Amino acid sequence: MKILIVDDEELIRNVIKEYAELEKFEIDEAGDGYEAIEKCKNNNYNLVIMDIMMPKLDGYQAVKEIKKEKNMPVIMLSARGEEYDKLLGFDLGIDDYVQKPFSPKELIARIKAILKRYNNDSEKMVYGKLSIDKAGREVYVNDKQVVLTLKEYEMLVYLVDNKNIAVSREKLLNSIWGYDFYGDDRTVDTHIKTLRSKLGECKDYIVTLRGVGYKFEYKN
Repeated sequence: MKILIVDDEELIRNVIKEYAELEKFEIDEAGDGYEAIEKCKNNNYNLVIMDIMMPKLDGYQAVKEIKKEKNMPVIMLSARGEEYDKLLGFDLGIDDYVQKPFSPKELIARIKAILKRYNNDSEKMVYGKLSIDKAGREVYVNDKQVVLTLKEYEMLVYLVDNKNIAVSREKLLNSIWGYDFYGDDRTVDTHIKTLRSKLGECKDYIVTLRGVGYKFEYKN
């Protein structure tokens, strides 16, 4: 597995590299957004760790350019934890957001979880105008592909796998983010909101259960 670490601080790159190499990951590095884009054009990475605040070109713009060419998982690093920053990152298609300072061990755990989930499943599900190709990890509405982040995809599949069953926000947090996640229920609500917007005319398949959570409901 090959990972690209993008951060203008060499110390941070070295710390992540040290822990990642202990897990037998192959590591490549970039010090700014332009260098990251160039490396992604010429290499195939299994995952990119991208800092937001960098000189020359910030992480948001770098991810935007990279996603035009390659669909690979991205973990974004930032010293800021405002909801706006997170939403902007998720809108660009990142898969996870880690706030600095962070635990290198937790970061490695998140990397492993993302890579594992990217390599799972081989099934196609169709519900009206919505189809989910688990083998290709692709979602279509009216035969047009919808680009989802890893968390949005996992949340959709989890709800579909539990069709017509009420799923609490806590259950979604634990199942998608893990028991050691430090966020709250608003994380689920935020992802549901962006997921619905991307599903367009199929957005009503995800039903809100006030005071409980959500469920996937499709009626023939």
